[in-house]
Amino acid sequence: MVNRVRLIRSNRVHWIHIVSPTEDDIQFLRDNFQFHPLDLQDCINIAQRPKIESYDAYVFLILLFPYYVRHEKEIRPAEIDFFIGPDYLITVSDGKHPVLDQFFDDCLKSNIMRERYLDQTPAHLLYETLRRLQESVFPMLDHMSEDIGNIEHNIFSGHEKQMVGKILLIKRNIVNFRRIVNAHKSTLKKLVGVSIPGVFVLHPGLALYFGNIIDRTKDIWEILEILKETINAFQEANDSLISFKLNDAMRVLTAISVSILPATLVATIFGMNALGMPLVLHPYGFWILVVGMGLLVTGILAYFKKRNWL
Repeated sequence: MVNRVRLIRSNRVHWIHIVSPTEDDIQFLRDNFQFHPLDLQDCINIAQRPKIESYDAYVFLILLFPYYVRHEKEIRPAEIDFFIGPDYLITVSDGKHPVLDQFFDDCLKSNIMRERYLDQTPAHLLYETLRRLQESVFPMLDHMSEDIGNIEHNIFSGHEKQMVGKILLIKRNIVNFRRIVNAHKSTLKKLVGVSIPGVFVLHPGLALYFGNIIDRTKDIWEILEILKETINAFQEANDSLISFKLNDAMRVLTAISVSILPATLVATIFGMNALGMPLVLHPYGFWILVVGMGLLVTGILAYFKKRNWL
């Protein structure tokens, strides 16, 4: 084996695992298996959605699973391609999802793991691989739920402005998560319905296990729906609190502006210096005007306060 092609052999199943395939890796598959050229091309190109194709000699499956980019705080899709044949399972990964690589390494190092998962059929190994990949999404869901709980606490603790960016970040991750797992249910249902004698047949017991994966897919989607509705509700509450505080500040500023307006009018009138202007020649005229305007402003503010406008 060369390049990134790794192999585990057992009496019944061969597992070939390729990470971040190059043209040489694809050529290896082309030389040793009769795969459709478009399927091999899909292993290099980035898939936008899950896919399943069945042939006389094998089944080709593409699934996307979410993974978390910690330094960017973003959930992104990791593509995993499966070739399922009569005595082999080939997985082609972009190297972004650690669960698959870890499972392969465990089977490679442990005789017990190999006997447990590779001494049956490729379908059994495929089930365990899908189950582990699916289980890996629940910690991310729990983490998002915890983040939403923290956002709720901060919203009602007076930190509304700081929560705007975090709310949008959570909403982006929920949208990305939903986009990634959206077609899992229908794709896995098609997989369960595939029957190629001598290549891929799910007996009733194993079909039940795959049914459990489909049910868990429904559970994941329902959790995402709840998270979506919850973060939308908290965003509305946060926007309402920010709007209320802004309106409250505008009300205070408006009341102050209105209360100062009469004093400004008096000052403007006495600033015209017209003949016969009262208090102009009075020795205490300036202080009389200042005190009068102060009392006027105070009276208006007291009236606003009494009416609960301040």
